[in-house]
Amino acid sequence: MTAPPSRAEIAATARLVEGHVRRTPVIEVERRLVPHRGRLSLKLELLQVSGTFKARGAYATLLSQPVPAAGVVAASGGNFGVAVAYAAHDLGHAATVFVPRTAPPAKADRLRALGADVQAVGERYADALAASIEHAAATGALFAHAYDQPLVVAGAGTCALEVADQEPTADTVVVAVGGGGLLGGFASWYRDDVRLVAVETDRTPTLRSALDAGEPVDVAVGGIAASALGATRIGTIGFTAARQWVDEALLVGDDDVVAAQRWLWDELRVVAEPGGATALAALLSGAYRPKPDEHVVVLVCGANVDPGSVAPAG
Repeated sequence: MTAPPSRAEIAATARLVEGHVRRTPVIEVERRLVPHRGRLSLKLELLQVSGTFKARGAYATLLSQPVPAAGVVAASGGNFGVAVAYAAHDLGHAATVFVPRTAPPAKADRLRALGADVQAVGERYADALAASIEHAAATGALFAHAYDQPLVVAGAGTCALEVADQEPTADTVVVAVGGGGLLGGFASWYRDDVRLVAVETDRTPTLRSALDAGEPVDVAVGGIAASALGATRIGTIGFTAARQWVDEALLVGDDDVVAAQRWLWDELRVVAEPGGATALAALLSGAYRPKPDEHVVVLVCGANVDPGSVAPAG
């Protein structure tokens, strides 16, 4: 089992990727729109290069070691593949990305536009992961795991480092969970400094199922956020960090996620993918109820979606 990264390791990763990723903005939501009487800040990580926080871990992986002639290979429901393809294209490396056949066309098209060799296999992320491991063994390509490698988790932790600097008065930070890389990075940076709330949909419950079982377990996944949060088992790094430092693990429904997407567009003109709006859904739906004076920071973490599905013309 790999231990969660230290703060020193996350800070070193931030220096490694500096100049390749953006320091994304935080905005404060007007009080009239906040569900509680406290402060609500949104970390707009969906403005990250490649449209996802996963660019941080992708760059960290490719910058930390020599990349073989066969390039890099990854498996992804979409976002990590996009991040790897983006970073590989930028740094001059070949990229092969295995995706499940259920991957949204918008994400598969983006992969191809970035020059990646896209291979659609199976119906689940787990199928794509197995194929990517076989490809790495056969070709010598550098294997990048979407959420359960130390550098990938440390890369996600660089986002938490930024939030801590941008919003030092935060009482609570709310993040979405899929495979656990983002949560692992935030938990590893914040530790016990804030209340950390993890949110997943009731159709992608990898963390909740692992906490109930006492260890990572396979779960059936589906629903609106499956392309981003649809890992069938939480990673060991993220789970280890969650057991130590996560205060609440909450579930929201697909309808709650859609409502959060619409709220982001209607009130802020922000187009977020379902996984990117999942953390906010916990606040808007009442799954998480802050104290009246609580300063809550919510991570909005992904933008790889057809804009028309969120903000229809007319």
